[in-house]
Parts: sequence; structure tokens; C-alpha cells
Amino acid sequence: MLILVINCGSSSVKYDLFDIDGASSDLCRGVVERIGEDSATLTHEVTGAKKTHRKIVCRNHHQAVEIIRDALLDEDKSVISDASEVKGVGHRVVHGGDDFSESILINDDVLRSIEKFSPLAPLHNPLSLEGIKSCMEIFPAAKEVAVFDTAFHHSMEKHVFCYGIEYKFYEKYGIRRYGFHGTSHRYVAERAAEILNKPLERLNAITVHLGNGCSAAAISGGKSVDTSMGFTPLEGLVMGTRSGDIDPAVVTFLMQREGLDEEGVNSLLNKKSGLLGISGVSNDMRDIFKAIDSGNERARLAYDIFLYRIKKYIGAYAAVLGRVDAVVFTAGIGENAPQIKNSIEKDLRELLGKSTKFIIIVTNEELLIAKDTYGIVSRLAG
Repeated sequence: MLILVINCGSSSVKYDLFDIDGASSDLCRGVVERIGEDSATLTHEVTGAKKTHRKIVCRNHHQAVEIIRDALLDEDKSVISDASEVKGVGHRVVHGGDDFSESILINDDVLRSIEKFSPLAPLHNPLSLEGIKSCMEIFPAAKEVAVFDTAFHHSMEKHVFCYGIEYKFYEKYGIRRYGFHGTSHRYVAERAAEILNKPLERLNAITVHLGNGCSAAAISGGKSVDTSMGFTPLEGLVMGTRSGDIDPAVVTFLMQREGLDEEGVNSLLNKKSGLLGISGVSNDMRDIFKAIDSGNERARLAYDIFLYRIKKYIGAYAAVLGRVDAVVFTAGIGENAPQIKNSIEKDLRELLGKSTKFIIIVTNEELLIAKDTYGIVSRLAG
């Protein structure tokens, strides 16, 4: 069964086509980037063939999905011969709020819920909606499935996800910790169990997703016990451009002293903080490392804060879990900067004990989304 995975970003649409029927094979993948700009591009790679990269005209996300369909139908690549061969489309959706604890077939009620939670993920949910509606039109024979970043963390207990504010705000507005990157945390926890040859239901792991967005999760028996991101993806670890944990009083102080309005302070904390804001150099860890090598003290400070916050969360989650079988590093930084894993392993070895494994696992959220989608579509097919 052919399953297409779609991941809509602010100016890009990533895609991956899988053939899932018993074994899983990745047929092709790619990305439409710089949507709405004159420099829009399509990068397309068929498994076993050379990657192609070309300039395109792409005004919006709907047109991006059309371009993806045409790339799949390209006669020279021979991936599919007709769009109807795609039986399911799995969509990564960032925020599902309290409504979804697992992946689900998309209907009108699901679309309304995704829209309802758009104010909590304004950079993500509206674009996911656009991608879903586009795929409904462009791949009419396929079933559409939503896979939520928040769903994996629904196993957190109430005393973990509730904030220390008046309870009525949880009841009235759903203000609570939701957690994100759930698909990635779930995938690498399952892979860690396989690598360690340990049943998932007996595995205690701390998973650390380090990309431009960063989060940690405490996982016991395949279920999320706690995670660092909260009501929005702003809470927790220091990230590329996000502050992570901060005293709430800093917000009102800066609004008063800097004359910032709601939009201004939101932009400051989400887009101008983190590695970028501290270093003044970049939100890209590769640039931070280069700046450190050239003697840039603020870049060194940014890295030290980044590393310290990770260690602090791992220590806290070790206390929550009691026993830690594995600490797993994943995503762009986690997979490609082994010095971070090595440094943390050295500093925390005595605390966690000799039996704890520190490992790097390449995440594959697309494969997990494809498998969830296949499961739902195949059940419907009987």
C-alpha cells in the first residue's frame, strides 16, 4: 500500500512516499522550499537514484502539493503512474490539544479541532489545515490521517501537566502542558528498545530531541511520563531561537521597559532568543561551534547554557523515572554533534550509573507517520 507523508512548514512542504505492506520501503522523498518566493525550489530523490534540484514557481502550499503530485508522476522517475495509487496521506499536525490521544482518520470534526488549536500553534496548525485540504482535492482516492505531535504525551498524569495557576483556567481555556515532538520521542524510544534488545514495556528512557526546536521526554514502558515543552513549544530547553524556561515576570518587565506589545514579546521569545539571542551569531549550532573556535565568548556562553539546560532536565527525569536504561539523542543537532552526547555522558555517568546507555538514534518521524496511516487505512479497507 502506498502511503504519502506530508509535513507543512511555514515556507516549505516536505514529503515522503512509502510502500508499506508487511515490510516498509521508502520509495522517494523531497521538499518544496521557499514557497511564495521567486527562488522557490523542488528537491526530489527517488531511492537508489540521483537527487534532483530545480527552481520552480510555487505561490502557496496548495500549489506545492500539486508540484509534489507531479514529481511522483514524473515519467522519468517511474514512482507511480496515477495519483489514485496513493491510498493514504499522513499529515504531521503539531497541536491536537486535549482532543486526540492517537492518530486519527480526518473528517470535518477533526478539521474543526485542528483549527480550534491553531492559536496555540499559529506557525503550524493553519498550514497543516491547508495541506490537508489540498491533499483531499489533489489525491481524492486517498484517506487522510492526522498524526499529532501532542498525542504521545497524553499519557502524562494530571499532576504532571497542570500548571500552578488557578485551576479554572485549565477548565476554561485548556491551559496545561501538552508537550510536542511526540512522534520523534515515540520513534526513538521504540528504536532504543530494539537496539538494547529490551522489551519496550520494561524500558525507562530519556529522549532528547535537539533540532532548531528542542525537547526532552521521560518515557517509561513506551509511554510519556513527562516532557519539557508545555502549553506551546516555547517551554523547556534553550532552542535555536526560543528562550525555553523563563521567569514569567520577565515578560511583563520587558513589555513595560521596552514598550513591547503582545506581538513584540512573542516575537522576542520565539524568534530572537535561544542560541541566536544569546550568541548574537546564529541559531545554527554549526555556526556556534565555528564562532567558539574563533574565540567568541558569547557563542561559548550560548553553548554552555544550551548544554546545562539539557543536563538539568536529564537529571530531573532520572529522579522521576528512578532507573534510566538509556539516554537517547536525536534530530539535527542531537544526531550530528556527538560532542554534546559525549559531554553529557561524562558529566552524568556517576549520577545515572554504569548500566545507563548513552546513544544517538536517527529519528524517522515520517516512517512512524506512514505506519500509523497504514494501520488506519488498512483497517478501513477490511
